[in-house]
Amino acid sequence: MSDAAQPLDADALGREMHALATELFPITRSIAGPGFRESLDILERVTGPMERHRFATGTRAFDWTVPQEWTIREAWIKGPAGETIVSLADSNLHVVSHSEGVHRRMTLDELQPHLWSLPEQPDAIPYRTSYYERSWGFCLSENGRRALEPGEYEVYIDADLADGHVEMGEITIPGSTDEEVLISTYLCHPSMANNELSGPVVVAHLARLLAEREHRPRFTYRLLFAPETIGAVCYLSRFGDRLLERLAAGYVVTCVGDPADFSYKLSRRGDSLADRAARHVLSHSGAAHQVVDFYLPRSDERQYGSPGFNLPVGCFLRSTADGFAEYHTSLDDLSFVTADALGGSLAMLHRIIEALEAAETLEAALPYGEPQLSPRGLYPTTGALREVEQSRADMMFLLNYCDGGPDLLAAADRWQRPIWELRPVADKLIDHELLRRVVSP
Repeated sequence: MSDAAQPLDADALGREMHALATELFPITRSIAGPGFRESLDILERVTGPMERHRFATGTRAFDWTVPQEWTIREAWIKGPAGETIVSLADSNLHVVSHSEGVHRRMTLDELQPHLWSLPEQPDAIPYRTSYYERSWGFCLSENGRRALEPGEYEVYIDADLADGHVEMGEITIPGSTDEEVLISTYLCHPSMANNELSGPVVVAHLARLLAEREHRPRFTYRLLFAPETIGAVCYLSRFGDRLLERLAAGYVVTCVGDPADFSYKLSRRGDSLADRAARHVLSHSGAAHQVVDFYLPRSDERQYGSPGFNLPVGCFLRSTADGFAEYHTSLDDLSFVTADALGGSLAMLHRIIEALEAAETLEAALPYGEPQLSPRGLYPTTGALREVEQSRADMMFLLNYCDGGPDLLAAADRWQRPIWELRPVADKLIDHELLRRVVSP
């Protein structure tokens, strides 16, 4: 049985991924600091050892500068009667990420400019950051904010901003060629299960599946766990030239844990191998899905698809950022993501990878006239009539279509057949020396 045919136990894997997300959920992560490194350490239990890439504070990466690390230990606001209004211990979303340390007493009017809430979602705590500007602040529900009474408040944030580095982890699965596939996800937001943790837990398990393949893959796979934006920018500043030379396809994976329909955001090119494989698999999966334009806001595919790189990187997700009200709030909790959705997302992404693997370029070994199948035992005569006719038609199509030009994915699209059903037919014809692989120069 080939790797492509190996069944996945999506239910069991979904439960594993949800348990992993549950462990990661309470860690106070940011784009740089101990919480991010702790999260990478936990993911390594699934992926195996990662290569760590580090970029020191103050390093210039194109138009960006690597910020300081943030370490926070305690934070709270106490009201006029000494009661605790909000506390980091209750939710790490209560503190604006990268807030500097502060200990002050102030009136409610003085405090209000440092508070963030969502009037349109009065029960939710928003997620706010201040990575590149020194400031401090707290987030709370709109209902909690409205309940604040005039008087003197005490605010306390025990946090450090210090020179360190932005760090990311990478798993490399060597292939039989130098052509590469990049799977990128981000790991820097605290206490958001779908927007943040669904991508890393799915990619971690995909890394394990790729490492456990019976056969060496055709492509070399790089699976990257980085802080959003600054991580991708830094990675490109160091490895962009290699990607320009070798990258065949790539995907940013995020927001894959909610039970919404699948979504795929095209690469900037719109017709790259990554786009063709994702569209093909989704269209033949029977699952409800949508394909959206590259220019809609989303995530790190903006960096990979910036004009100077224009890499073939799309985005695989379920709900888009504007598609779920829980986005960047405390409502994006562990009850919002499901084991079934995580397992289904991993299975779909794994099938996309197998479509990439199957999309070789083939050519007819006997291109003059139609080869005779019966002496080779390839002319089907037994089995259900429909299966016999389909097998015969698939062989005849491939023998005529494969001429060293379009790849097998293009053939599957032309023939309107799933590539995972056409690939075994192609392999049989290769075994009988009627088709042969075209090796890139």
